Amino acid sequence: MGYVPEKTILERYARLTVECGLRDGKGIEPGETVIVYGQEDTKPLYYEVCAEIWRRGGNVIHNFRPEDEEPYNFSATYYRLASDAQLTHFPEAYTRGLIDQADHIIFLLGDRHPTAAKDVDPAKKATEAPTAEKYWAIRNPKERAGKLHWTIVLWGTEALAAEAGISLEEYWAQIRAACHLDDPDPVARWKETTAKIERYRDWLNGLNIDRLHVEAPGTDLWLTLGRQRKWLGGGGANIPSFEIFTSPDWRGTQGKITFTEPLYYQGALIKGVRLEFTDGLVSAAHAEEGAEQLAAMVAMPGGNRVGEYSLTDARLSNITRFMADTLYDENVGGPYGNTHLAIGLSLTECFTGDEASVSDAEWEALGFNHTAAIHCDIVATSDRTVTATLADGTERVIYAGGRFTLGDGE
Repeated sequence: MGYVPEKTILERYARLTVECGLRDGKGIEPGETVIVYGQEDTKPLYYEVCAEIWRRGGNVIHNFRPEDEEPYNFSATYYRLASDAQLTHFPEAYTRGLIDQADHIIFLLGDRHPTAAKDVDPAKKATEAPTAEKYWAIRNPKERAGKLHWTIVLWGTEALAAEAGISLEEYWAQIRAACHLDDPDPVARWKETTAKIERYRDWLNGLNIDRLHVEAPGTDLWLTLGRQRKWLGGGGANIPSFEIFTSPDWRGTQGKITFTEPLYYQGALIKGVRLEFTDGLVSAAHAEEGAEQLAAMVAMPGGNRVGEYSLTDARLSNITRFMADTLYDENVGGPYGNTHLAIGLSLTECFTGDEASVSDAEWEALGFNHTAAIHCDIVATSDRTVTATLADGTERVIYAGGRFTLGDGE
């Protein structure tokens, strides 16, 4: 397994995950049930997370998975052998029971072989799309009702460090800095950062923005926020998370955007992504590497529409470099922070009303891409200027030089 952080660090990481990652940063209550997903290499953190849940009176449903590594490459072998009937098989009764039982879900990411399925035909992966739609159809209503919460955390592996071009110790140094794990009280530090994020978020929500214009090298993109939208940020649902995001009305997307960071998706690597939008839909998708996989993603149900737009202020994030994992790459600080755009599923929590009361037809009328089969975040760290057109027709630069332009020196 190589380098493993000391037990004190793992205990802090587990406490941060359970206390700040769930229920919008409020943690779990005694008697609640948490599904914990993990892979073999995450075992030290998986253990500490389970211990922290039990310490707080919670219950654990285990989902501990084997790694994809030769000669036991489960993912590649499955795709090689599975028929279309197997690829579209969905254990509906099991999934309904699992979601019904759970109050929270924790995903511990830590791939030993992040490109295990890189040689699989993208069309075969896309055949699985209906299973994702069925899964989200079961999970989303409970989330929208505020009865299911989740978070994602990262375990650094030799493979991820190699993909990022650094040693495993250097990789973990980024995780420790991002999550304040060298601080005796990372929860307190996390809450301080959250308060700053929420301040920027509230400022954005108070501007009454109609449209956004994003300008950067290779980028000239217009986004329409849409009716009954809000910006979100802070709280849990990803440890760490420094982004402030919304789900635009997909119908108002126009122009082009160039992404600087490589993308890992379904065990494949995609580099040099550029997307062009016409009347809300992806009209052209380019990639310097992995173009076939990108085309398959865009061809999936809802994959040709925007589901999310996000900005990260460089001052808030201690992540300074590419990490070969979307969780960290979409939260990188560095000189210019980052922006990311997701194609696919909208985040209905960005709706200002009662999510549970909205019908499918109403989601469509509001411009939420709410039935897509994927949600894939693609990241750019280039210097950008984001100009907002407000409801009264005035324009205001809201982001430049890697920072939100709140205008008070902060």
